[in-house]
Amino acid sequence: MKLVVDTNVLLSGTLWTGTASRLVDALLDGPATLCLSASVLAEFAEVIQRDKFRPRLEQRGRSVEAILSRFGAVAVVVKPAAISAPATLRDPDDVHVLACAVAARADVIVSGDRDLLVLNSFEGSPILNVREALEKLGIAAE
Repeated sequence: MKLVVDTNVLLSGTLWTGTASRLVDALLDGPATLCLSASVLAEFAEVIQRDKFRPRLEQRGRSVEAILSRFGAVAVVVKPAAISAPATLRDPDDVHVLACAVAARADVIVSGDRDLLVLNSFEGSPILNVREALEKLGIAAE
């Protein structure tokens, strides 16, 4: 199953334990295929390097370089499709996630962002929260 995962979920799943980390584990080592575009990966790289996350990275014993390398090694990187932002998209900055999903022919888009979740689906790809995505993969959320 091909998943496009928004930055907020990748960040949460990388830096904390819980449902999002179960999903990230499934993307890195399990049954799901992570699909990213250069812009989604760049956004993740920019966010995870913010000073406020440095203590959490140290706590987890992880380096930004190792994390980015691991995602880069397992992800299918696609060139984003040329799409127009749907009129119902509340945050136009999220269009890069949708463009990635279209290009990847994603089975699922996973996000914690209400601006994406309210769309419910885009171009045939359901937009799910982390719990729903885990359920679809047959992985226990807890």
